[in-house]
Amino acid sequence: MRLLHTADLHLGRQFNGISLEPDHDAVLDQIAAAVAAHEVDALVIAGDVFDRAAPSASAVRQFNAFLARIRAETGAAVVMIAGNHDSGDRIEAMSVMTDTARALIRGTVAAEEPPLILEDAHGAVAISALPFAWEYAAREAFGDESLASPEDVMRAQIAAARAAVPEGARWVIVAHGTVAGATVSEAERPLARIGGVETVGAELFDGAHYVALGHLHRPQSAGRPGIRYAGAPLAFGFDEAGEEKSMSLVEIGGAGEVRIAPIPFRPIRGVRVIEGRHADLLHLPPTEDFLRVVLTDEAPVIDAMRRLRAVFPNACDLAYAREMQAPEVKALGGAPAALDDPLAVIGDFLTQLRGEGPDAAELAAIVATLDGLRGREEGA
Repeated sequence: MRLLHTADLHLGRQFNGISLEPDHDAVLDQIAAAVAAHEVDALVIAGDVFDRAAPSASAVRQFNAFLARIRAETGAAVVMIAGNHDSGDRIEAMSVMTDTARALIRGTVAAEEPPLILEDAHGAVAISALPFAWEYAAREAFGDESLASPEDVMRAQIAAARAAVPEGARWVIVAHGTVAGATVSEAERPLARIGGVETVGAELFDGAHYVALGHLHRPQSAGRPGIRYAGAPLAFGFDEAGEEKSMSLVEIGGAGEVRIAPIPFRPIRGVRVIEGRHADLLHLPPTEDFLRVVLTDEAPVIDAMRRLRAVFPNACDLAYAREMQAPEVKALGGAPAALDDPLAVIGDFLTQLRGEGPDAAELAAIVATLDGLRGREEGA
């Protein structure tokens, strides 16, 4: 049995205000091409299809065209779940009037988890699709008020799924969450309330031959090789700069043995960090990549970002090396000192947003506003 596992498409997302629609078109083309080229039995999308619960019309059209292409050009089944960014009801609506022999689309949590059953020369493979659910929704679905954490919810879902797996079938779980020990990225939203524990133990998946996970954006295994995050097809933050993104081609043998081969994505625009003197950087080859620029100039450069964008139109962030604190100093010092200085926080925000801090008039307005707020607090 051959599966193609991907996740975290985040259709409709922007990178620092720049549309990623053409970038998503490119990776969706690559997914469709891989499904056809490797003659996969099922395409698995492990949540976060869209970047928000109410996606744009263009994002919905983009995904609908992609699914229509998979149906028309390949024989693959589609297994898909809602992630924490998705509207569960919207994803669930996609399951209405679908061919249940060729699709399992799950958006909302339920007390019963019938799997999609696929057959190969060795017998049945049961694929259980467990959508992301918050505790309050899971309590209602399972009639259990004791469900108080992501692990509680996942345990209940897996128990329901396990009960529906045919005797002797090889078992695949599709889920969306954070497995203990996995590496997170800056772009992922937490799955627990403040102070709560969002991780789930890998032992919850005991008995499953392969676990296709979504939520974390870096391709990686968690706990054991057969528990795997495909990762997002695109980098969504500069902490992922230079990382190779991939989808996972998974082969499940007759005895349940699993072979995993990553298939790299080839994005049309990369995410990179470049560093050097402003004058030198202007002579580098032009690029459409998303860039964070770190200047080594000792003195501030006038119109630095505007001039850089003439060569690098997708330059998104500008910093000076002399102002960047060493990571080890940050770790020892706790919260950055700037958080205690509202004026510095606002200045940093404007620098990241447009490449330069406040001018004299803006600075005066900011100071006056902050003084007014302090006066209200003191008078309260």
